[in-house]
Amino acid sequence: MPKANSAFMKPLNVSAELAAVVGKGPMPRSEVVKKLWVYIKSKNLQDPAKKRNIHADAALKAVFGGKETVDMFEMTKLVSKHLS
Repeated sequence: MPKANSAFMKPLNVSAELAAVVGKGPMPRSEVVKKLWVYIKSKNLQDPAKKRNIHADAALKAVFGGKETVDMFEMTKLVSKHLS
């Protein structure tokens, strides 16, 4: 049985901007993404017509570099800038 990729499970430090959305770190990247989606769905920030788009509220705007709307693939790239 192959071992799981430990790079995805390595706890990473979370920036203050991202911590306002997902909570304090350190936590694995997979956990950050899960918590981010819980936040997005609880605040109803996913575009109902184009499900790939996320509309940022004030907290997410800080994470997304001031952008109003990002697609889910760009979101992961922007979030990775807040992990170290």
